[in-house]
Amino acid sequence: MSTKKIVVGVTGASGAPYAVRVIQLLVEYGVEVHVTISSMGRRLLFEESNITTLCAEHFGVNNELFVIHNDKDFGSSIASGSFLHDGMIIVPCSSNSVGAIAGGLTNTLVQRAASVSLKENRPLVIAHRESPISAIDVENLGKLSRAGAIIAPLSPGFYMQPKTIDDLVDFMAGKLVDLVGVRHDLPVRWC
Repeated sequence: MSTKKIVVGVTGASGAPYAVRVIQLLVEYGVEVHVTISSMGRRLLFEESNITTLCAEHFGVNNELFVIHNDKDFGSSIASGSFLHDGMIIVPCSSNSVGAIAGGLTNTLVQRAASVSLKENRPLVIAHRESPISAIDVENLGKLSRAGAIIAPLSPGFYMQPKTIDDLVDFMAGKLVDLVGVRHDLPVRWC
């Protein structure tokens, strides 16, 4: 049985703890994770999670399952439909990235990998994290949904009675990895 492969894109909307936890969960459950981070995503990781170097240890994960791709490298494996993977999660996903992807623009590797996921009919999860959203955002999210993307706003539920911020982050991280078919033990489902 081959190892699952998931692509994770990180963009500049607030929500670095979600990105870090999704990556940690995927690696914890034996998934090979291919990560690309936009320039604003790098700033976000620094400002919200104090991540200064993009390496496995700063994400608290195993090096063997963690592959980082330069967001400007369009020759990267994840920029091609021939790179077989099991889905892509963009977490957090800014309105700027939503608009670019919905418009067919591929100025970054995050955008290119998302475009490839759509054209290859692979799961693309958009974890949008901006509020409020404009009519333009609604149109762009609708366009992506019609193209096959899964829209998963980063809005945690409270029915599991969270006690900490980590509980809220885990709720959404668990939902996101569910959407790409990765089984986990986090208490995020109503029994």
